[in-house]
Amino acid sequence: MQQTGSPPPERLAARALTVAYDGVPAVEQVSLILPAGCLCGLVGMNGAGKTTLLRALGGFIAPGSGSVRIDGLPPALAQRRQRLAYVPQSEQVDWDFPIRVRDVVMLGRYGRMNLLRWPAAVDRRAVEQALERVDLSNLAERPIGALSGGQRKRAFLARALAQEATVLLLDEPFTGVDLPTVQLIITVLRELCAAGATALLATHDLEAIPTFCDRVLLLNRRLLAFGPTGEVFTQANLLRTFGAAPALP
Repeated sequence: MQQTGSPPPERLAARALTVAYDGVPAVEQVSLILPAGCLCGLVGMNGAGKTTLLRALGGFIAPGSGSVRIDGLPPALAQRRQRLAYVPQSEQVDWDFPIRVRDVVMLGRYGRMNLLRWPAAVDRRAVEQALERVDLSNLAERPIGALSGGQRKRAFLARALAQEATVLLLDEPFTGVDLPTVQLIITVLRELCAAGATALLATHDLEAIPTFCDRVLLLNRRLLAFGPTGEVFTQANLLRTFGAAPALP
């Protein structure tokens, strides 16, 4: 049991993480530690390595060197134990695949089912609660490809909720969605982190970052700055990240 006043446990830790494609580094020597309850924004230009970093942290691509631990476990084991949830960019999903919204969310429960992958009452209940939480209960029987961009993002967030993971990695969850969906995603992530989960999300929505992220990671292949939002999210650091400093709110 965690003692009063003791620091929160490490949820996600990377040390000297490097990933290369055809010998060309996409991410170099990135080290970070995110504790329980942390909501961290990942910021950088297109091509800065954000998606590569997220996929390497999640164990979906193998790093050339360095290490990753999720709740103290290697990513592959963390995946098997349902500690990790990944919400991909829309471009990484085959929207023509014939699957209902409810079934997409149920995929988050597979690691908790028996060997036959037959959903029990607890799995169905988790799916219904997740759908309700992202306001998709009335669309549960629709094909995933029939949803709008914002509804699709909410469906994949619901899958992560049903999984009951402790670490969430989200790749551009606000791209192509309306303001109510942005606000819903932020609210859900805040609630999850308040309950002890940790979230790392890549985003280009710089205006929103100070309103909900308690930490920020600035990336341009290498880690440029990382720490509390008030200290890191500055005009000077944005200038280093983008080559020009966007106006901060």
